[in-house]
Amino acid sequence: MNHFYPFVNTPLPYEYDALEPFIDEKTMHLHHDRHLQTYIDNLNQLLEQNPPLQRFSLEELLTHWRRLPKPLQTPIRNNAGGVFNHRFYFEGMTPAGPQPAFPSPSMSPKCPSETSSPEDGASLFFAEMSRQFGCPEQFLKQFKEAALSVFGSGYAWLVAENRRLIITTSANQDTPLSMSQRPLLNIDVWEHAYYLKHYNVRSAYIDDWFHVVNWKTVQKRFERRNYF
Repeated sequence: MNHFYPFVNTPLPYEYDALEPFIDEKTMHLHHDRHLQTYIDNLNQLLEQNPPLQRFSLEELLTHWRRLPKPLQTPIRNNAGGVFNHRFYFEGMTPAGPQPAFPSPSMSPKCPSETSSPEDGASLFFAEMSRQFGCPEQFLKQFKEAALSVFGSGYAWLVAENRRLIITTSANQDTPLSMSQRPLLNIDVWEHAYYLKHYNVRSAYIDDWFHVVNWKTVQKRFERRNYF
């Protein structure tokens, strides 16, 4: 994934049908090849017309968009956000396989007590997840509630802020970067992310999405950023 102009639409890290039956192949084609591509094309066009901005990374444009010339603030925020958010979303999923380190609700894990210690070898990230959210079911319940609460289009996020893991939401293509939050995981709840398969039943889409979360990637994001 390139972080500087000119931006390109890199291939998915899996086949278009790899997330079946939870997310369908046609949706993945449209989502990646058309929706994301449109944001990339728009952002490249904006930066082509404004060469001084080409030296900034995608993350820098989003973190400091308020410092941009006034006429460019909204289009840069919207289109750079569309590129970042979609890439982050696609890279945060993986074909369903063995039980992940942070299980899905169907696995019915036992809730550890608040004072219980993580298993030997457990990562700092999953220890923090257990400490702050309790058992996986509690996290998934809270995350789903956040995703359902988004009015219209937007995202639900797991972010790190001030030595805490937080569930938050954003409207349209806004990102947590401008709020000094470090994103770890997101779900796209724009209707184009699920309407072909799930119609207007966002709840069913969220339940299916939980089956394809790439917890290894989330853990690496946490560790790479040195959040704690």
